[in-house]
Amino acid sequence: MYIRMDQLVRAIAVALDIVEGELLGASTHHGKRIAALSVAMGRYFGMDEEFLTSLATCALFHDSALTEYILSEQRENDPAMKLHCEYGQRNAEAFLLNRDVAGFVLYHHERADGDGPFGKKEGEFPLGAEIIAIADTLDVTHHLQTVSPHALADIRKQIDEETGSRYTKRAAKAMLAVLDADMLSLLRNDRILDTAERIIPPWPVDIEDLSVIRIADLAAHIIDYKSVFTKQHSVQIARKAWRMGEYYGYDKLSKSRLYLAAALHDLGKLAMPTHILEKPGKLTDAEFATIKDHVRFTQEMLKDVTGFERVCAIAAGHHEKLDGTGYHAGKEADEISFDERIVACLDIYQAVSEPRPYHAARSHAETMPILYDMARKGFIDERIVKDLDAVMAVYSGVELPPTFHLAP
Repeated sequence: MYIRMDQLVRAIAVALDIVEGELLGASTHHGKRIAALSVAMGRYFGMDEEFLTSLATCALFHDSALTEYILSEQRENDPAMKLHCEYGQRNAEAFLLNRDVAGFVLYHHERADGDGPFGKKEGEFPLGAEIIAIADTLDVTHHLQTVSPHALADIRKQIDEETGSRYTKRAAKAMLAVLDADMLSLLRNDRILDTAERIIPPWPVDIEDLSVIRIADLAAHIIDYKSVFTKQHSVQIARKAWRMGEYYGYDKLSKSRLYLAAALHDLGKLAMPTHILEKPGKLTDAEFATIKDHVRFTQEMLKDVTGFERVCAIAAGHHEKLDGTGYHAGKEADEISFDERIVACLDIYQAVSEPRPYHAARSHAETMPILYDMARKGFIDERIVKDLDAVMAVYSGVELPPTFHLAP
């Protein structure tokens, strides 16, 4: 069964743009504009479709390390900028792309004159990095989502003036060739989603392929780093989900779907304010209503990924309750699938057992009575709670390793 990996990458990039907006004040859909410009420049250079797919993926994820290193006041030559680039490169390479992307993200803050974080001069870093660098700088500097076509002459003048210092000659030449009034129009917020869908090449991948698992793992890590209190939350739920799939005798496709849904179930939390996620006390009614909305965001981000329909449904159902009091759809018991019930139970198990602002870490023996109580009240599936008790007891206080999803 195939999914559109390019659509999944863009869905996760939506969440990354929200994080970048919160942490750095970056514009909405920043990553998509960088990807669209990068692909247009890549076509100017005659790159083939596989190379363009790899370039677009790097462009979309060039700032993917922001939840690990917050750079709100950092300069480009600050050591933290190097960490941001290094971790971003690590994330890009996790995709198992079809083309070599070494240095594309690592050097995307380099300058032609060598005054970037790594001191690389023109000719010392790859074309992919040159392309992403100029697109990134122009979007941040000129706010391309709102800039008037009348400002195009000034933008082109600035590119000319900084060629050889900030921008490399070949990147500047390509940008001047593709950045016209029509392109500016395509980069506006009201058009960028359609632009990205049209300009970024399709990338079909089997849903069981390791590359899909790797992007889900990456997304889970990004989600978990949103708060200092959830650094293993989604990752551990995904690994536990794979283990439960093994326990129930699932085939690899079913285990993969369950794993992916568990890894991405909190994708919408990237759109939630950090101060609410990390609040040590009880949430107000308004704050709780905001947090509940993360499930809707998860569904919105994943619903248009071709081949991901089942994964999206499982991920979006992790806060439903059997008595109909859950959210966001308020499903009744007969509307909640077994996989949704598994992820719901695992989400509670992980949240109860891991340390939070309002409670210390709990052992398996301390966690299970809370789940049994919820099952008795008719909130969650008692059979799954009993199975969790049997399967997870051996892992009390231990993080599951990242090996389960590699099994056949």
